[in-house]
Amino acid sequence: MALLGLTTMVVLAITIKEKSLDTALDSFDDQYQDCDPAMEEALPALGRSEFHKNHLFAQVWAKAFAEWQKAGSPVSPLSSRAQAIAIMTYTMNDLYTQFNDQVRVAGRSPQEYRDNFHFKTLHFLLTKAVATLRAAQGEQCRCVFIGVNKYKFKANRSNIVRFGQYASSSLCENVSKNFGSTTVFKVQTCHGVEIQEFSKFPSEKEVLIPPFEKFKVTYVNDTEDGKRNVEIHLDSIGTYSKYNCEWLRGGDSLGPWGHPLGPWGHPLGPWGQPGAMGTDWSHGDSLGPWGHL
Repeated sequence: MALLGLTTMVVLAITIKEKSLDTALDSFDDQYQDCDPAMEEALPALGRSEFHKNHLFAQVWAKAFAEWQKAGSPVSPLSSRAQAIAIMTYTMNDLYTQFNDQVRVAGRSPQEYRDNFHFKTLHFLLTKAVATLRAAQGEQCRCVFIGVNKYKFKANRSNIVRFGQYASSSLCENVSKNFGSTTVFKVQTCHGVEIQEFSKFPSEKEVLIPPFEKFKVTYVNDTEDGKRNVEIHLDSIGTYSKYNCEWLRGGDSLGPWGHPLGPWGHPLGPWGQPGAMGTDWSHGDSLGPWGHL
């Protein structure tokens, strides 16, 4: 997907750009440690606000909700339907580029995150879904592959790096090659998780790597043979996050709910009618866009 991941595309002509692989310190890398209940309480109002401000998010969430239902509405072992729909939303081809572009810069400052990052709900749900799946999958490490067409990445052996976004990878090297060979990553990830059960494209055997995982560069081969220009190997060495529970710190003139209506605002949202597209926020026993939180 996008810069570091899987998507279906036809590339007629491409301009290769060089890009340094670094620690991505501008990334919004919150892991929401020890604040799940407070964040979950904030989600309905925050989600309404973001659907109002970010129509792309609202539209793709509705499409993902329908796709998730067509797939049989799987939830287990995730903690909520909302987490499952969030993964489906991410794996669709509609918003991952914009989402990841914003994740990479939303950590420039708390103000940048608070005022300009309108994927807070998706970020939280994906992060918690990854944590839930990691526990369910035994916290195992995996060898995965990422193929990139647009960028020729630069890195030095022994460098410490992060992707700084949600990086989509595959358990199958041949799958990753379908999406690019300008740079090919071979990654040992210990925090990435298999998401094919909740993905729009389960055949891609996707492993989702979170923005906060740290890696050591163990191998770099710049062959410039026209077939595989750069090969980079990365080994997981833990995680690093500059932020934690940032939304709950406040600092917005609208309050931590991010919406002038406050947490008990009218449950209409961008669809215009309560309950449209599963967005009736007012009843705890209804699905709503976030599922049972």
